Amino acid sequence: MLNLSKNGCSVRVASSSEGLLTPTAVALGKFDGVHLGHQRVIQPVLHAGDNLSGASSPQSKENQQLTNQEYTYSTVVTFDPHPQEFFTGRPRTLLTPLDEKVQQLRSLGVEQLVLLPFDKELSALTPEEFVDKILVQQLQCQRISIGQDFCFGEKRSGTAKDLQLLAAKYNIPVTIVPLQTYTGDSPIESSCVTTTPSQDVPISTSLIRQTLENGDIENANLLLGRTYTLVGVVVQGQQLGRTIGFPTANLQLPKEKFLPRQGVYAVRVFTLTETLDTALNESLGVMNIGNRPTVNGTDSSAEVHLLNWSGDLYGKKLAVELVKFLRPEQKFASLEALKTQIQLDCVVAKEIFSAKAQS
Repeated sequence: MLNLSKNGCSVRVASSSEGLLTPTAVALGKFDGVHLGHQRVIQPVLHAGDNLSGASSPQSKENQQLTNQEYTYSTVVTFDPHPQEFFTGRPRTLLTPLDEKVQQLRSLGVEQLVLLPFDKELSALTPEEFVDKILVQQLQCQRISIGQDFCFGEKRSGTAKDLQLLAAKYNIPVTIVPLQTYTGDSPIESSCVTTTPSQDVPISTSLIRQTLENGDIENANLLLGRTYTLVGVVVQGQQLGRTIGFPTANLQLPKEKFLPRQGVYAVRVFTLTETLDTALNESLGVMNIGNRPTVNGTDSSAEVHLLNWSGDLYGKKLAVELVKFLRPEQKFASLEALKTQIQLDCVVAKEIFSAKAQS
C-alpha cells in the first residue's frame, strides 16, 4: 500500500553548509531505495533526543526543551551525486530519485535529509578529516548510525570500525548495524546471488536492481519492504491505445529513475496531490514499459491502462505500484493482434488482483 506521509510532518532537505538543523543524530550512507536494510540503519536515529537521554518513550521537541534537553534532529546524510556517478562520469539511474527518497524518509519519521556534494574535495578527505569537518563541525553530530559495510574517506579507506574509533574521540557514539537479510519463499536468481528458498539473502541496492532487471517484482518488493513504484506526470503520447479500445496514460518519469525489465505488469495506480503527500484514489491496471515495437517505437516509454476507468488524466501525477510481471514486450503482426493480447493481459491482471484480495 502506498505510504506517503507521517503525521503530516515534512522532511527538511539541506546541504552540509546551508539550511541545516543542528545538532543532529545521523544515519550515514547512500540509501538508494530506502530498503529494509536501510530502514534498519535509520531506526537508531529516530526520536534521537529520547534515545540519547535514555528515555523509554518518545518526547516532543517542546517537552525536551522544558526539561533542558537539547533537541537532536533525526537526520539522514547521503551523497549527491551518487559516488559511482562521480567516479565513472556516467549518469546513474536510481531506485529512489530525490522526491521519492524524501517521501520514503518522511514515512519513517526522519526530520532532515542532508545531501553532501560529492566532488573532488569531499572525495579527497581522509577519514579523520571527514569526521572532523563534516560530522563534527558542520553537522554537530551527537549520534551516528551506519551499516557494517559502510566505507568513507579517500579511496574508501575508512571502515565502520574506523568511524566508531574516530568518533569516540569526540564522545560521539556510533551504532554499527549488521547487514539485514531476507529468507524468501521463492529463490532469487541474479548476477549478484543465486539462492534457495530457505537461504538468507543479504539485502542490497544492487540485488534489488538485479531482481527488477529480471522482472522478479515479487522478490524486489519483499527486499524493499514495499512495492516498487514509478511516479510521474501524465503527458500526451501518440494516443494509439484509444484507437484499439485501450486508452493509456503516458507517464513522464524522472530521467534518473531506474526502470525494471521491459514488458507488461499488473499495477496499482494512485492519483497524487501536487505535494505527493496524499493519494486521492486507487485504480487497478496494466502497464507497458518499453519501446512499443508493434508501432515501430524507438524511445522507451511507460504507459498504463486503467481497468474499468474513464476520464482525463493529463497533467495529473500518478504513482504506479508494480505488482507482478506478466510478459516480456513483443512485436505483434498487427494492431488487432496487439489488442487481443492486451485483452488477455487485462484478464490475467484481474485474476491476480482477485487472488490477492482473497488471500
